Amino acid sequence: MPQDSLQIILDRLANNLKRDVLVQENLNNIRVTLDIDRVVLYYFYKHWKGQVTCESVNSSDLSIFGSTGPDECFNGEYAALYEAGRVRAIPDIETEPIEACHRNLLRTLKVRANLVVPILTRGGLWGLLIAHHCRGPHSWSASDIEFMQEKAKNIATSPVVIDN
Repeated sequence: MPQDSLQIILDRLANNLKRDVLVQENLNNIRVTLDIDRVVLYYFYKHWKGQVTCESVNSSDLSIFGSTGPDECFNGEYAALYEAGRVRAIPDIETEPIEACHRNLLRTLKVRANLVVPILTRGGLWGLLIAHHCRGPHSWSASDIEFMQEKAKNIATSPVVIDN
Protein backbone atom coordinates (compact mmCIF):
# COMPACT_ATOMS: atom_id res chain seq x y z
CA MET A 1 0.00 0.00 0.00
CA PRO A 2 1.46 3.38 -0.97
CA GLN A 3 2.39 5.75 1.86
CA ASP A 4 -0.16 8.39 0.66
CA SER A 5 -3.03 5.87 0.81
CA LEU A 6 -2.06 4.81 4.32
CA GLN A 7 -1.94 8.45 5.44
CA ILE A 8 -5.43 9.07 3.98
CA ILE A 9 -6.79 6.08 5.91
CA LEU A 10 -5.09 7.20 9.12
CA ASP A 11 -6.44 10.74 8.70
CA ARG A 12 -9.98 9.43 8.21
CA LEU A 13 -9.71 7.24 11.29
CA ALA A 14 -8.38 10.17 13.33
CA ASN A 15 -11.21 12.43 12.12
CA ASN A 16 -13.82 9.78 12.96
CA LEU A 17 -12.36 9.40 16.44
CA LYS A 18 -12.33 13.19 16.96
CA ARG A 19 -15.96 13.41 15.82
CA ASP A 20 -17.03 10.58 18.12
CA VAL A 21 -15.26 12.13 21.13
CA LEU A 22 -16.75 15.58 20.40
CA VAL A 23 -20.27 14.18 20.06
CA GLN A 24 -19.97 12.03 23.19
CA GLU A 25 -18.67 14.99 25.24
CA ASN A 26 -21.58 17.14 24.03
CA LEU A 27 -24.17 14.45 24.83
CA ASN A 28 -22.74 13.82 28.31
CA ASN A 29 -22.67 17.57 29.00
CA ILE A 30 -26.30 17.99 27.92
CA ARG A 31 -27.52 15.07 30.04
CA VAL A 32 -25.74 16.27 33.18
CA THR A 33 -26.54 19.98 32.71
CA LEU A 34 -30.25 19.39 32.05
CA ASP A 35 -30.45 16.59 34.65
CA ILE A 36 -32.23 14.23 32.28
CA ASP A 37 -32.12 10.51 31.63
CA ARG A 38 -30.92 10.20 28.04
CA VAL A 39 -29.54 12.26 25.16
CA VAL A 40 -29.14 10.78 21.69
CA LEU A 41 -27.81 11.72 18.30
CA TYR A 42 -30.12 10.47 15.55
CA TYR A 43 -28.16 10.56 12.29
CA PHE A 44 -29.84 10.41 8.87
CA TYR A 45 -27.82 7.96 6.79
CA LYS A 46 -30.34 7.88 3.92
CA HIS A 47 -33.28 10.04 2.83
CA TRP A 48 -35.12 10.42 6.19
CA LYS A 49 -33.97 7.03 7.43
CA GLY A 50 -31.75 7.23 10.42
CA GLN A 51 -30.38 5.61 13.51
CA VAL A 52 -29.27 6.45 17.04
CA THR A 53 -25.52 6.53 16.51
CA CYS A 54 -24.44 7.96 19.85
CA GLU A 55 -26.05 8.32 23.26
CA SER A 56 -25.51 9.34 26.85
CA VAL A 57 -27.65 7.60 29.48
CA ASN A 58 -27.82 7.75 33.26
CA SER A 59 -28.63 4.01 33.40
CA SER A 60 -27.64 1.24 30.99
CA ASP A 61 -31.23 -0.08 30.93
CA LEU A 62 -32.22 3.14 29.10
CA SER A 63 -29.88 2.51 26.17
CA ILE A 64 -31.48 2.75 22.72
CA PHE A 65 -28.20 2.74 20.80
CA GLY A 66 -28.79 1.56 17.23
CA SER A 67 -32.56 2.20 17.30
CA THR A 68 -34.06 3.28 14.00
CA GLY A 69 -37.69 4.09 14.84
CA PRO A 70 -40.64 3.45 12.52
CA ASP A 71 -40.32 5.17 9.14
CA GLU A 72 -43.99 6.18 9.03
CA CYS A 73 -43.50 8.51 12.01
CA PHE A 74 -40.83 10.61 10.33
CA ASN A 75 -41.55 11.60 6.76
CA GLY A 76 -40.83 14.42 4.35
CA GLU A 77 -43.36 16.71 6.04
CA TYR A 78 -41.59 16.46 9.40
CA ALA A 79 -38.18 16.60 7.76
CA ALA A 80 -39.12 19.90 6.09
CA LEU A 81 -40.12 21.35 9.46
CA TYR A 82 -36.80 20.37 11.04
CA GLU A 83 -34.87 21.58 7.98
CA ALA A 84 -36.57 24.95 8.57
CA GLY A 85 -35.22 24.91 12.16
CA ARG A 86 -38.17 23.44 14.05
CA VAL A 87 -37.56 22.68 17.72
CA ARG A 88 -40.07 20.38 19.41
CA ALA A 89 -40.37 20.39 23.21
CA ILE A 90 -42.85 17.95 24.72
CA PRO A 91 -43.18 18.17 28.51
CA ASP A 92 -45.45 15.10 28.76
CA ILE A 93 -46.13 12.68 25.90
CA GLU A 94 -49.32 11.52 27.61
CA THR A 95 -51.00 14.95 27.42
CA GLU A 96 -49.39 16.39 24.27
CA PRO A 97 -51.45 16.23 21.05
CA ILE A 98 -49.10 14.06 18.95
CA GLU A 99 -49.58 11.33 16.34
CA ALA A 100 -50.39 7.91 17.80
CA CYS A 101 -47.36 6.29 16.13
CA HIS A 102 -45.12 8.95 17.70
CA ARG A 103 -46.62 8.47 21.18
CA ASN A 104 -46.32 4.68 20.87
CA LEU A 105 -42.71 4.94 19.72
CA LEU A 106 -41.87 7.22 22.66
CA ARG A 107 -43.59 4.86 25.11
CA THR A 108 -41.61 1.94 23.69
CA LEU A 109 -38.43 3.96 24.29
CA LYS A 110 -39.54 4.71 27.89
CA VAL A 111 -39.79 8.45 27.11
CA ARG A 112 -42.11 10.67 29.11
CA ALA A 113 -40.78 14.06 27.92
CA ASN A 114 -38.54 14.98 25.04
CA LEU A 115 -36.81 17.88 23.34
CA VAL A 116 -35.79 17.59 19.68
CA VAL A 117 -33.41 20.03 17.98
CA PRO A 118 -32.23 19.73 14.35
CA ILE A 119 -28.57 19.41 13.44
CA LEU A 120 -28.29 21.48 10.26
CA THR A 121 -25.25 21.56 8.00
CA ARG A 122 -24.64 23.11 4.60
CA GLY A 123 -26.00 19.85 3.19
CA GLY A 124 -29.31 20.27 5.06
CA LEU A 125 -30.79 18.20 7.86
CA TRP A 126 -27.90 16.01 9.04
CA GLY A 127 -29.55 14.62 12.17
CA LEU A 128 -31.49 15.31 15.33
CA LEU A 129 -30.21 16.03 18.82
CA ILE A 130 -32.77 14.59 21.22
CA ALA A 131 -33.12 14.87 25.00
CA HIS A 132 -35.30 12.32 26.78
CA HIS A 133 -36.63 12.43 30.31
CA CYS A 134 -37.97 9.02 31.29
CA ARG A 135 -38.80 9.30 35.01
CA GLY A 136 -41.78 11.58 34.47
CA PRO A 137 -42.94 14.82 32.81
CA HIS A 138 -40.31 17.52 32.38
CA SER A 139 -40.81 21.21 31.61
CA TRP A 140 -38.29 22.49 29.08
CA SER A 141 -37.22 26.07 29.75
CA ALA A 142 -36.18 28.58 27.10
CA SER A 143 -32.61 28.25 28.38
CA ASP A 144 -32.79 24.43 27.99
CA ILE A 145 -33.84 24.90 24.37
CA GLU A 146 -31.14 27.50 23.68
CA PHE A 147 -28.53 25.23 25.28
CA MET A 148 -29.57 22.29 23.06
CA GLN A 149 -29.58 24.50 19.97
CA GLU A 150 -26.07 25.67 20.78
CA LYS A 151 -24.88 22.07 21.22
CA ALA A 152 -26.50 21.08 17.91
CA LYS A 153 -24.78 24.00 16.22
CA ASN A 154 -21.44 22.95 17.75
CA ILE A 155 -21.86 19.46 16.33
CA ALA A 156 -22.96 20.77 12.93
CA THR A 157 -20.12 23.25 12.57
CA SER A 158 -17.40 20.94 13.83
CA PRO A 159 -14.69 20.52 11.21
CA VAL A 160 -14.94 16.76 11.65
CA VAL A 161 -18.67 16.49 10.80
CA ILE A 162 -18.99 15.48 7.17
CA ASP A 163 -21.82 17.08 5.16
CA ASN A 164 -24.19 14.74 3.35
